[in-house]
Amino acid sequence: MSTAAIVVIVVVALIVIFLIAMAARRRSRERELEERRTVASAHREEASSRHLTAEKESAAAEEQAARARREAAEAEERAQAAERERATATAHEEHAERLDPDVDTSTDEQPAETRDQPAETRDPHNR
Repeated sequence: MSTAAIVVIVVVALIVIFLIAMAARRRSRERELEERRTVASAHREEASSRHLTAEKESAAAEEQAARARREAAEAEERAQAAERERATATAHEEHAERLDPDVDTSTDEQPAETRDQPAETRDPHNR
């Protein structure tokens, strides 16, 4: 073979080797990019899942806070109702004492049932 033919064969062989190396490199790069896409996709799914969990927890916390506010308002209403009932009960007691002829409303007067009894037979607790 002539020198020129050998040089051409060597150059062609080098070009073929270079093209094979480039193809292998490209395949390796594509494989690396695909792996990175897969990892990124998994991270996105994890982020989405955590966002959903965070939203659920936030909604649950808001619901619990609203329930606590509602219960506090109900407790306040009950306390006010109890105070109104106490005031009404006191007013009824006072009114009943004013109406009852057997209740001594003045400090000078004794109940009618003990007025006519001698002092020795009167109940000391009923003065």
